[in-house]
Amino acid sequence: MAPILPMLILACTAQLAGSQGTKYGLWTPDRAHSDTQPIQWTGGQFEFPCASTKSLFKSSGKYIAKNVIATRAQLIGDTIYLALPRYRKGVPATLVKTTIQPGTCSTTFKPYPCWDLQEEGNCKALQSVVDLVVDQNEVLWVLDTGIVNTLETPVRKCAPKVVAMSVKTGKVLKTVSLEGLTSSSSRLQYLVVDYAPDGGCFIYVSDAANRAIIVYNLQADRGFRVVLPKAVSAGCRSRDVLYIALIRRDCGSTELYFTYLSTSKLFSLKSEYLRSGVADGRILDLGKKPSRMVIIGTDNGSAIFFRNEGDAEVYRWDTNSTFAETNFKPVYRSQTCQLVTHAVPDYKRNTMRVLQSNFPDYMQNRIGCGAIQQLSHMQGCW
Repeated sequence: MAPILPMLILACTAQLAGSQGTKYGLWTPDRAHSDTQPIQWTGGQFEFPCASTKSLFKSSGKYIAKNVIATRAQLIGDTIYLALPRYRKGVPATLVKTTIQPGTCSTTFKPYPCWDLQEEGNCKALQSVVDLVVDQNEVLWVLDTGIVNTLETPVRKCAPKVVAMSVKTGKVLKTVSLEGLTSSSSRLQYLVVDYAPDGGCFIYVSDAANRAIIVYNLQADRGFRVVLPKAVSAGCRSRDVLYIALIRRDCGSTELYFTYLSTSKLFSLKSEYLRSGVADGRILDLGKKPSRMVIIGTDNGSAIFFRNEGDAEVYRWDTNSTFAETNFKPVYRSQTCQLVTHAVPDYKRNTMRVLQSNFPDYMQNRIGCGAIQQLSHMQGCW
């Protein structure tokens, strides 16, 4: 897909009334799309086949609305695809879709592509989707860890896998088992889909526990692990997060940026080296991070969006510029102190969207009726 930001207004005046200071500059509230209300909901409401099915799910503990939270999203037209990881029991579907209805305070989830593919314990179905990507051919790729109840008593139901589905037909096009490329200690967190100049399709998956990036060549139907240098994980916590973000250059080449949350540096590797498995000596050290960066997405072009750990402000960094604080531009601030977990392009409206929630409260089980989630337009200085 083409980058979204070139289609947007890229400048603003610092002296605009209402501007507020941030660590990296001026943030202007409601600069764009001020007439568009965010989509907000609490917990998760599902479209069940019938009332008796819903009652059965609830009575058996398979549906507990407050245990549902959306952490990742993709948009095609008016349809939103959401990943609902099975962090706790009671999540009836881990991949769903819904429609954009601005100004509403609730939404109903429809399991995608169907209920049969949501069954726990059925290894042909999805167990716990933690990330999803829509590629240039409108194929939806999802990363399924195979592990459920990760915040309670983790249970490995099935081997991890990546599943590709056509958003036009809802049919499963490909299932890639990652069993032979992972270990029992693997923590698979993020997924990227890349196309080589010859049209070959590759998927990259971050394995935080093993300091590795899994590479899978779809045409050759084989994969391998690229183990990253120890310098990449220097300063890691015991259970850290390995972020990956794919950047597309105007010339057509791609480059993977990666960093652990707790480490002090950001790194990158050209995709051509990653696809060939030749990473030694080719990884670039981009320098020291000013803080613990949470990478939340890209514009499918040269821009990376991030926030600092625990902070509600979102910043944009154009990777064509040097990795320095002076090049971090404020683009969004949550008015509700919620934290953004994903920034995604909305091509129909020529803008970026942010998926945010009170995720920390959810993790600590302090959510009452459920996590408050919101899909908003990105606003601020472009």
